[in-house]
Amino acid sequence: MGEQELGTIRGAYEDFNSGNVEGVLGIMDEKVEWTEPGGGNAPSGTFTGPQSVAQEVFAVVPQHFDEFSAAPEGFDDQGERIVVSGRYRGKSKGGAELDSAFTHTYEMSGGKVVRFASQVDENWATAWS
Repeated sequence: MGEQELGTIRGAYEDFNSGNVEGVLGIMDEKVEWTEPGGGNAPSGTFTGPQSVAQEVFAVVPQHFDEFSAAPEGFDDQGERIVVSGRYRGKSKGGAELDSAFTHTYEMSGGKVVRFASQVDENWATAWS
């Protein structure tokens, strides 16, 4: 992809973790396909467009968690896509600890995310239950 795209993705994690959802939505193509794995009460399926992601994915997080962050640990530029590995951490409103590995795959075009897919480990669903 290139340094510019990697910088865009790195910045999106910083924006997300600081509560700047608009910053994250700003890197998405208007027809982005955003796929979440589900599990427990977590959002599941493919959401199309930034507003759908905002309302059906991002807005659900504070309904279930008092603390929630996505900590990237590795960025792998694979040419057509960027794969980010890391950990979700947090605390649910019910007191459950979240510590779940993730793999996020981004496809970009024109500097915008056109496709995103999230994979998580088994700890994910437990914290969302």
